[in-house]
Amino acid sequence: MLTAQVGGVARRGGGTAVVAIEVAKLQTFDGTLSKVSGFVGACKLYIKMRLRDVPVKEQIQWILSYVQRGLADIWKENVMKEIDIREIKFETAGEFLAKIRREFRGGDEESVKVAELKKIKQGERTMEEFV
Repeated sequence: MLTAQVGGVARRGGGTAVVAIEVAKLQTFDGTLSKVSGFVGACKLYIKMRLRDVPVKEQIQWILSYVQRGLADIWKENVMKEIDIREIKFETAGEFLAKIRREFRGGDEESVKVAELKKIKQGERTMEEFV
């Protein structure tokens, strides 16, 4: 009989059993600007839940396996070459995901920064209320 569930571990009597938490499968990313934030967020969540103990290189390869079709395919090939010849190196999968965000946001970067600034709050007041 299940008596308590804490942090993904179910306790039965004196022993413990790991409870498998289901994680949604990622959708492939084809380079569409409107999908980059969702893709990056889903990758971060999946890595945090399932791949946190996997080496960074393998996390990046996993991410790249979901980068498919369209302009994303060409970009992926170039990045893979740069990684293979050690032209670029990532310390974390988060750095790599930041690169994806920058590459596929392109000219939209300024408006993204403005939107992020508008979300800043001090207590309950927004940045615009302080200015």
